[in-house]
Amino acid sequence: MTTDVLIIGAGPAGIFCALGLLGKGDGRRITIVERGLPIERRSCPKERVGHCVGCQPCRITTGFSGAGAFSDGKLSLSHDVGGDLPDLLGADFTQQTIGRCDQIYLDFGADPHVEGVGNPQAIAEIRRRAIKAGLKLVDCPIRHLGTERAQQIYGRIEAHLQEAGVQLLFEHECLDLLIDDTQEGKACQGAVVRSTKAGQSAEPFQIVAGETVVAAGRRGAAWLDGLCQRHGISHESGPMDLGVRVEVRNEVMDDVNNVLYESKLVGYPRPFRDKVRTFCQNPGGFVSQENYDGGLAVVNGHSYKDRKSKNTNLAVLSTQHFRAPFDRPIAYSQQVGQLVNMLGNGRILVQRFGDILDGKRTWAKELSRSNVVPTMPDAEPGDITSALPYRAMTNIVEFIKAVDLVVPGFAAEETLLYAPELKFYSNRVLMDEHLDTNVSRLHCLGDSSGWTRGLMMASVMGLVMGEELATR
Repeated sequence: MTTDVLIIGAGPAGIFCALGLLGKGDGRRITIVERGLPIERRSCPKERVGHCVGCQPCRITTGFSGAGAFSDGKLSLSHDVGGDLPDLLGADFTQQTIGRCDQIYLDFGADPHVEGVGNPQAIAEIRRRAIKAGLKLVDCPIRHLGTERAQQIYGRIEAHLQEAGVQLLFEHECLDLLIDDTQEGKACQGAVVRSTKAGQSAEPFQIVAGETVVAAGRRGAAWLDGLCQRHGISHESGPMDLGVRVEVRNEVMDDVNNVLYESKLVGYPRPFRDKVRTFCQNPGGFVSQENYDGGLAVVNGHSYKDRKSKNTNLAVLSTQHFRAPFDRPIAYSQQVGQLVNMLGNGRILVQRFGDILDGKRTWAKELSRSNVVPTMPDAEPGDITSALPYRAMTNIVEFIKAVDLVVPGFAAEETLLYAPELKFYSNRVLMDEHLDTNVSRLHCLGDSSGWTRGLMMASVMGLVMGEELATR
């Protein structure tokens, strides 16, 4: 099989790469290989049965639009949020491209309302409290798609790509890249894939391509890291984000929710001075579970446009940079996650903040007495401190105490902490400003590349890549 442009992964980066090519009138053949299902067939059985059934692959993290279709669907409209892409492309150009990607989302039906703008005095008061607590407030305009409406928007994009002639190979996994290593240097000639559809041959076959784009998403970070090691794709060790998902009553977060919708707070608590931050805040949201390869269960959160809970959840993430000779942050994170899963007998662990301070585990009867009713009822009460590393746990506890000065009640005894919250970012693939790697005709995009974090920045990187390829 042959194609002109092969895109591995149908998450936001891969999707917007195809849109960038089409937007420039590029008439070459485009093929997208995606391990999961088309958007119209993606559904989580937990909605029906009340607990995770362990779909392989997980329908929340794989399929058209990747985890984006089942996340809360927030588009951060500032280049200050979402990774380090401005370091590669420049801040002004990145911000300009955010505007163009935002318009594409609007064209496909995104809500024109923008959260977090229009109340500068209230924002200034929140910032004053943050400064007093030793934290930095990053106020970023947010376009909230909503979990259910994000699926509708990506459904329209999927239909548009199909109508434009893009070949979408669902339920196909990429096994390897075709790398030609000659005296002139390395060049990518496509990939080896196989079908995972029931009743179809699982024999691997080659897709020969003029340009190959790997946009495997956060879920594919470990897989891409292995490819970098195997084929000598230049990369450098990246950071690791390890943390918890915090859940409180909406009343605790009302001030921030109404003014900013999502508060992005950053701090460097004692004694380690590592970066700790809030991420993915979901007012009226629900704590959710994602499953990764090997049965790893990871906590996340989402929020709907129309369906609301009585709670707000958000991640608190501790970032750690490892130094040589260690270069396996993803494997380290996975090991930590597996330890937490082991304590929870394969389920997400939940613990009250007050119990952490008291040095005891949480029991189900204690949860039943709380004002905070867990939105993940099948989470296992226990002791997350028995599995999370001391350094990360200390960072998280001290940061939560600091946030309590900004949001009174955040560090209440009944505040719930779910674990593990892990963000898998690949060791950063080295590229130039044209998004070229050291392997000719190979490009790596999105969260798996180590350069982006989140829907908007992955979309930006994809659009830039597609428009770049259209000029060649």
